[in-house]
Amino acid sequence: MLSFLKYVLATIVGLLVFFFIGFLLLIGIAASTASSDEVKVAEGSVLELKLDKPISERDPENPFAELGFSFGAFSSTDGLDQIKAAIRRAKTDDNIEGIFLNMTLVDAGMAKLEEVRNELIDFKKSGKFVVSYTDVATEKAYYLASVSDKIYLNPIGTVEFNGMSSEMFFFKRLLDKLDIQAQIFKVGTYKSAVEPFFLEQASDANREQLNSFLNSINNYQLEQIAKARGVEAAELKNVQDNLLVRDPEDAKKYKLITDIGYYDEVISYMKAKTGIEDEDKMELVQLEKYKKVKGNIEVSTSKNRIAVIYAEGDIVDGEGDEGNIGSRRFADALRSARMDDDVKAVVLRISSPGGSALASDVIWREIQLTKKKKPVIASMSDVAASGGYYIAMGCDTIVAHPNTITGSIGVFGVIPNIRGFLNDKLGITVDHVSTGKFSDMPTITRPMTAQEQEIVQTQINQIYETFTSKAAQGRGMSQDQLKEYASGRVWSGIEAKQRNLVDTYGGLEEAIAIAAKKANVSDDYRLKALPARKSFFEEMFKGFGVEAKEQSIKAELGELYPYYKLYKKVGSMQGVQARMPYDLSVE
Repeated sequence: MLSFLKYVLATIVGLLVFFFIGFLLLIGIAASTASSDEVKVAEGSVLELKLDKPISERDPENPFAELGFSFGAFSSTDGLDQIKAAIRRAKTDDNIEGIFLNMTLVDAGMAKLEEVRNELIDFKKSGKFVVSYTDVATEKAYYLASVSDKIYLNPIGTVEFNGMSSEMFFFKRLLDKLDIQAQIFKVGTYKSAVEPFFLEQASDANREQLNSFLNSINNYQLEQIAKARGVEAAELKNVQDNLLVRDPEDAKKYKLITDIGYYDEVISYMKAKTGIEDEDKMELVQLEKYKKVKGNIEVSTSKNRIAVIYAEGDIVDGEGDEGNIGSRRFADALRSARMDDDVKAVVLRISSPGGSALASDVIWREIQLTKKKKPVIASMSDVAASGGYYIAMGCDTIVAHPNTITGSIGVFGVIPNIRGFLNDKLGITVDHVSTGKFSDMPTITRPMTAQEQEIVQTQINQIYETFTSKAAQGRGMSQDQLKEYASGRVWSGIEAKQRNLVDTYGGLEEAIAIAAKKANVSDDYRLKALPARKSFFEEMFKGFGVEAKEQSIKAELGELYPYYKLYKKVGSMQGVQARMPYDLSVE
């Protein structure tokens, strides 16, 4: 029997080794084939942008992309960097006649859309066309499409043009039913991240700040649409407020679109523009393919580097992962940039609602040390609030978009008391044996004493004082003046600039230009992206593991997936938090 088991085990091991070697050989064959087949674009082509995946700051690293393989885990997002690079390359590519925006839903924040939109505006300076088509245009998709020369809407399609809103969920009644008490500690009248745990609707202060920055962003975008469509912003506001666009004819009447037509009619129009016969095929080049085309943009050979550190996601303690900002990993990235003599300046690209106050302070410290040796510029993306602002406030210059969401200078902590839930709902009792008065503090199995609550609130107050003191120092104002703009209040980029919380408007490229100027390297530099990507095998096994599991859950839950993510986020919160109000989604 033992001999039989040995043979079985040896056979299994042999099969695994065979499979692994075969897999490596397959990759090698595919790699040699891929390297010999340069992707080329036919003359008279049009770059098609669907933008139907979530847009992240950096293009996801797919170790199999060059081999012609496409695993869902590696293609679940598009990188803003590659989208912009493709548009720039198309501008000077003689084989590209124009850009076709074939969009319905665009899954990106306002600032990322702003950067793509600005690239499209610059693309049009080449004299090439931008045409868009949609069956149903969301508010975000239309904002992007509004720069097009021609905007086609399906004859029975719709354009969402009714203004912005933010929906909030409150859990107080749920906690009451479960007999769970949320013990709240916070500083800041507007620090509303904890409101869902003890209120049933938004507080007056929270409603005030939401109304303020939503209107600020909405008015800005109406101005940009008005400029693109040749109409008055006040007229568009009237159309929006009264929901005057209810069908395609309305959209054309109020100049939101130029044409009512089907997809084939758009293709026919572009064929005519590019000189292609109607019976011939239109060459539409999709983004995934165009990213592999060798561009005609000169690559710098300069020894000088500007490090772009991409800080995207929640700020967490420790190493973190690709989807968040781990204090240790980002401290290492800043330290690496600081110690590298070839790196002349650093740009911190921030897209974060905040997170751990401790982790934010660890990163802030590394920024201060780096500032002593070379310029550090903050580039705010969609959101750079609370902890996200904490890591920006110490930089030499803060660059934001008018529709960036920022501020939220405040801190909070939540310690649940689940004794009632355990005792009355589950029939579980808990006893404590301690060596000292505060030995079991903090615990979730009993209510906190008044003295314990005072201790925690004092700690929260101290962190808030540290936050506002450092913010005031970074922004060159008194702490009292800074506190007038703090108290946890969220601002749009426009409102933040008016209050000296940011320095200037612009995107990543403007921040890089400022960094180059401050470092006296002019155009003589190359970019270095940090933190460093994972190795081939790390990415490969991650793709077959965690990422594959995440994609499976997303497919299964559908519209409920965001709430699953929120559940996971709450479960990962540790310590005092410097975080945005809940999971804010502006639509």
